[in-house]
Amino acid sequence: MTEVVVVGAGPVGLFLACELRLAGVDVTVLEQRAERGDITKGVAMHARTLELLAMRGLAETFLDNGVRLPGWHFGFLEQRVDFTGLDSPYPFVLSFPQDRTEAILEDRALALGARIVRGVQAVGLRQDHDSVRVQSADAEYRAAYVIGADGAASTVRKLSGIDFPGTDATFYSYLGDVVADSPPAPGFNVVNENGAMMVAPMPGGFHRVAGYDPLRQHAGRGALSLDELRETASRISGADFGLHSPKWMTQFDSATRVASSYRAGRVLLAGDAAHMHFPAGGVGLNLGLQDAMNLGWKLAAVVRGRAPATFLDTYETERKPWAEDVARHTMAQTALITATTAEGLALRQLLSDLMGSLPEMSQKIARRLSAIDVHYPPADPDAHPLTGTRVPVAAMPDGRPTTLEISPGTTAIVRPDGYVWWAGKPEDAAAFVNSTGEYR
Repeated sequence: MTEVVVVGAGPVGLFLACELRLAGVDVTVLEQRAERGDITKGVAMHARTLELLAMRGLAETFLDNGVRLPGWHFGFLEQRVDFTGLDSPYPFVLSFPQDRTEAILEDRALALGARIVRGVQAVGLRQDHDSVRVQSADAEYRAAYVIGADGAASTVRKLSGIDFPGTDATFYSYLGDVVADSPPAPGFNVVNENGAMMVAPMPGGFHRVAGYDPLRQHAGRGALSLDELRETASRISGADFGLHSPKWMTQFDSATRVASSYRAGRVLLAGDAAHMHFPAGGVGLNLGLQDAMNLGWKLAAVVRGRAPATFLDTYETERKPWAEDVARHTMAQTALITATTAEGLALRQLLSDLMGSLPEMSQKIARRLSAIDVHYPPADPDAHPLTGTRVPVAAMPDGRPTTLEISPGTTAIVRPDGYVWWAGKPEDAAAFVNSTGEYR
């Protein structure tokens, strides 16, 4: 028996394994893929995610090998969102391929002592008062807790009986990572009466071509041919960019869902298993990694006997509202991306002009996309006003809380996920630490 089984060895599951191992929790990660993939689904790493990685001493690995972008698109509007004014050490979007993120986190999880078992598909799950059993085709894995980090089609979520309400797909989008002999300038995106398209450079000499084609809405999920992508590019942008040698071609839809609960007894959900949405704004991977940071220290506290099992309920209380927020603003972006009628194009122009003339509008959207706005209001109305607010910089490489003097006469104890746990007079901090047991 292990203490925690994580189902899914994507970035979220691997980061959870890292966080749990920092606290000494025994972790086994089950992954149905026999080998780590080389497909880059997400490419954007936002400011708050970089702040959290920095707290673990990991940010430099990403910063040294990523591309810093001062702006990012919102709904393919012509005017880009400006991130340079963020009150963060990382006022930009970092372009960094998801497959490399996965490789970095897998190496870290293994170095910390996590077990990763590949080629294992969960087919059954049952729990009792003191354990959970995950059944594969030829083995059973027993643990005190199981985390489903196995994507939007999560088997763990389905087996645990957690509903996944939301909206069904209203349109399909296309994506191709291909070689472009005649690519457009960086930052290219266009929306017109023929559809929507963005073209962005990718590592390895590839370009990502993605968007919305109103004439290709019948296929749903499935393969996209190179000829279809060329024709779509020519019709929407006026050029096919010399596309050839595809690495990855796919279609995806606009279905948007958030799990009705993030916990069913000893089973918890994280990342896309808990929420799915259109990949607008590049926020999906970031949302999942922030789930992992929130859940990891809480589950470790419960497993180690420093907190009751009810403490896990705060994971959903804190994280689900922000998943719902992401669901809303990605749906808003899909409305803009598919606004190809004359009226829709007029709306897009109006919003783009407003964003360009109202810096505070761009800044508000930048804070939302980057998760700088995320905070967790305390349950205690008498708590210090700083409780639950974000701390931009704190060194916690071992995943343990730290104490900061945030102003003369005010001390803050920072949770392992980078939010103020307690704030008050320095002489009162010891009483809080002793009451929580988190420093033992």
